[in-house]
Amino acid sequence: MADRERQVTRTFVALADTLVDDYDVADLLHTLVRRCVELLDVAAAGLTLVDERGSLQVLASSTEQARLLELFQLSIDEGPCVECFATRAPVLVADVAAEATRWPRFAAEASRQGFASVHALPMRLRKQAVGALNLFGTRPGELATDDVDLAQGLADTATIGILQERAIRRGETMSEQLQTALNSRVTIEQAKGVLAVTGRLSMDDAFTALRGYARSHNLLLGDVARGLAERKLDPALVLTRHVRKT
Repeated sequence: MADRERQVTRTFVALADTLVDDYDVADLLHTLVRRCVELLDVAAAGLTLVDERGSLQVLASSTEQARLLELFQLSIDEGPCVECFATRAPVLVADVAAEATRWPRFAAEASRQGFASVHALPMRLRKQAVGALNLFGTRPGELATDDVDLAQGLADTATIGILQERAIRRGETMSEQLQTALNSRVTIEQAKGVLAVTGRLSMDDAFTALRGYARSHNLLLGDVARGLAERKLDPALVLTRHVRKT
């Protein structure tokens, strides 16, 4: 228990970096989904965010399986994440198979990806929903009330990190802030693809290499990703450090 409390404290301290200038929002949100897996009784986590057209997009995920399931439910407009965003309320599903009538295609795909439970928490700004934090389990089961409260707190903190009051006070609209985060995510996915093909890596390992290079060189994750996507950064340089570590 004491160790978990320390992890919770460290997580919120890390998220508090959103209150200073020049923080790396992409890295922060990937830290958030990975910390959710460490702190909660879940196997994977993901974040979805609304774009300027009002459509949800995948922003961060702890595993490739979670990302694919997120993309699937958004493409068919069916599932806990979609419902959570629409209702602006938590959607807690202890057994996805039992909801096959409610979400037939999502339930089948969740099973195919190895997930048996899903818990979606809204990311909200006042009364407006801007996205959802989604938690995936490999076996049926409810989240403890304390875990649901902690997950909602993390989702709320992530919302603050994305929007950041200072940026809004400088005249940027909320939609511009959200779109900036989404654009960064697209570039990161492109960079992961470059590294995965070049180094014959899984997408998860490609992201580990990308993030490790950014951190070791004190660079923004989005800037490194852009360099790879635009062929201005040699993928071999990024992969060399990953190979040495592994």
